[in-house]
Amino acid sequence: MGFMFSKSMSENMKNQQEFMLMNARLQLERQLLLQNEMRERQMAMQIAWSREFLKYFGTFFGIATISLATGAIKQKKPVFFIPIVPLSFIFAYQYDLGYGTLLQRMKGEAEDILETEKSKLQLPKGTITFESLEKARKEQSKFFVDK
Repeated sequence: MGFMFSKSMSENMKNQQEFMLMNARLQLERQLLLQNEMRERQMAMQIAWSREFLKYFGTFFGIATISLATGAIKQKKPVFFIPIVPLSFIFAYQYDLGYGTLLQRMKGEAEDILETEKSKLQLPKGTITFESLEKARKEQSKFFVDK
């Protein structure tokens, strides 16, 4: 009788462990999906911001270019063309970010850094550990009593 009872308990415990493992895996998958969804939304907002900024800056750039070119021609001073050069670089960068391939190139460069330059990504004093966090927390806490 006791053998049957312990066998049943052992089987129930095994089933419970499998359920907990499956539940933990499901929770991890959901967290990963949530994090990826949040990352995608942030990237979409960045691209949308860049496109919106490009509309305003493009208008400014167009008016400034026409005004400066007109002033340079009328006053016969080619020095008025100088501000157009840096403004055109800013315009080109924002266009590339909003509508071009800048994000794909940045992604490729980031992947290359992750693969070939891993040492540049190391944190000072190494990876944060639970022990280092606890040590810092204990040093900052005025009310901590060590048991």
